[in-house]
Amino acid sequence: MNTLIRNGTVITAHDTRAADVLIEGERIKEVRAGIPVSAAAKVIDAAGMYVIPGGIDAHTHLDMPFGGTTSADDFETGTRAAAFGGTTSIVDFAIQARGTRMRDALDTWWKKGEGRATIDYGLHMIVTDLGASGLEDMDDMVEEGVASFKLFMAYPNVLMVDDATIFKALSQTAKNGALICMHAENGSVIDVIIARALAEGKTAPVYHALTRPPRAEAEAVHRAIAMAEIAGVPVYIVHLSSEEALHEVREARDRGVPAFAETCPQYLLLSIEDLERPNFEGAKYVFTPPLRPKHHQPILWDGLKDDHLQVVSTDHCPFCFADQKILGKDDFTKIPNGGPGIENRLQLIHHYGVNSGKLTLNRFVELTSTTPARIFGMYPKKGEIAAGSDADLVIWDPEAAYTISARTHHMRVDYSMFEGFQVRGNARMVLSRGEVIVDGDKFLGKPGRGNYLKRAARGGAWK
Repeated sequence: MNTLIRNGTVITAHDTRAADVLIEGERIKEVRAGIPVSAAAKVIDAAGMYVIPGGIDAHTHLDMPFGGTTSADDFETGTRAAAFGGTTSIVDFAIQARGTRMRDALDTWWKKGEGRATIDYGLHMIVTDLGASGLEDMDDMVEEGVASFKLFMAYPNVLMVDDATIFKALSQTAKNGALICMHAENGSVIDVIIARALAEGKTAPVYHALTRPPRAEAEAVHRAIAMAEIAGVPVYIVHLSSEEALHEVREARDRGVPAFAETCPQYLLLSIEDLERPNFEGAKYVFTPPLRPKHHQPILWDGLKDDHLQVVSTDHCPFCFADQKILGKDDFTKIPNGGPGIENRLQLIHHYGVNSGKLTLNRFVELTSTTPARIFGMYPKKGEIAAGSDADLVIWDPEAAYTISARTHHMRVDYSMFEGFQVRGNARMVLSRGEVIVDGDKFLGKPGRGNYLKRAARGGAWK
């Protein structure tokens, strides 16, 4: 059955125009003004609305074990919440356990998503052990559509790998065309600072930030980019949080180095002051890297505007306050790291970016959909409104008033990091591969309808 979206303003990363969108099956057939109503059996009137590509969240952690517990959203609840917020594709993280093959992790995460995901999903692979056959494992993963790998420079004895492992992985991507994503913090130095804080009886949530200084992030970003330069490959810095770290990326890009980076709404809108909230409420804001002082926020916004930062993701990794965050009541190092945000990304970036004049509508689309699709091997299937692209579309009401609250959100977590934030602009209707899955406050999708995205390795061919 053909569907016609008419009378809307089509917004892409490169264009704004009054146009109709004709959908045939799961894909876009035509985009132009004046498509006759007779061309479709179903007509959606988007008068006064924007029609934008479905959002792509390239950094989520659904059903993820961490610190003796598991993130509160699984692939069903997390992808449903994403859809309500206008996100139609995610890239989650499979985690290789030390001493195991990457294939084992891939099979485990496929099972987590299969039968549950309501939108399309891809997977990155977190590498913890290259071992004897790890480099060949990387090549096998690329064949399976896992075109990106994440390595940690933090969390010693848990996820952190040494520089030799990082450099070997980077070098392998020169052959297989994958992309290395780096969690960049100097974990060894941070561990020493943490031990000193605990010895001095400093156990409150705010010390999560005070023991992870911005320079520890900046140093690791510098080192990651240097290793990528030596290997002759691109590198992608995840969840960049500070002015100092952004300076390292900007300096590299100014020299022509293919260094890419994302930030998240929490770093743009929240600060270390949230970690100081009384009655252990600060634990709600414990994630890594930590929140920074407020003066970092306008600098990160400028980074988005000037293309020193290319992507806004969420790092969605929710843990309930009542029975999960509380595990660190007497020791901030035992607070599960992560926060909920998969549902609110487009609302927040539209309101605080577009409505405030920091970003254009085209740049909003570029940051939240088109560039993640390009960088992570999904473009033009995803992230675009053009003939042949998947009909992942959001009918966006730019005037819709919405108050963010745990009372009304769809994430399976008992608080919101953005509780009480009032935004203007929200998803009115969401289509995934031509199917209306959200209509106002109604969810029409079904668990298991989401497809696994076999992503393409792109080598050095990124924008």
